[in-house]
Amino acid sequence: MFRTIVTAALLAASPALFAQADPAKAPRKARFDCSQAKDPKLCEENRAKLKAAHEKASKACEGKAGGERHDCMRREMCAQSKDPARCEAAVKERAARREKVQEACKGKTGDERKACIREQRGAKK
Repeated sequence: MFRTIVTAALLAASPALFAQADPAKAPRKARFDCSQAKDPKLCEENRAKLKAAHEKASKACEGKAGGERHDCMRREMCAQSKDPARCEAAVKERAARREKVQEACKGKTGDERKACIREQRGAKK
């Protein structure tokens, strides 16, 4: 009798559990609000161009995974930029800076690591 009641309660609760929204499938909020920009129309146009370039790069890199996909996406996105050489140089510079921060904060965890990363990022300015 007890087993039947527990089974019925679990079955009754299961639709509610599956009905919850999946945060991974929720639409992403834009990092920058174009309505706050000096020229909102230009901002939206640039955002649309970037989105189209990203989609084109994603199609070109389809079937690749991990570091290979990351490198492919970087190459494709830089190839579509106005100055591909400058884009590649900027990517390498950011990667070197990120590596330096990771090395400086190696072995730290939690709030200590967050504070270290913030400090290291501030040091570049």
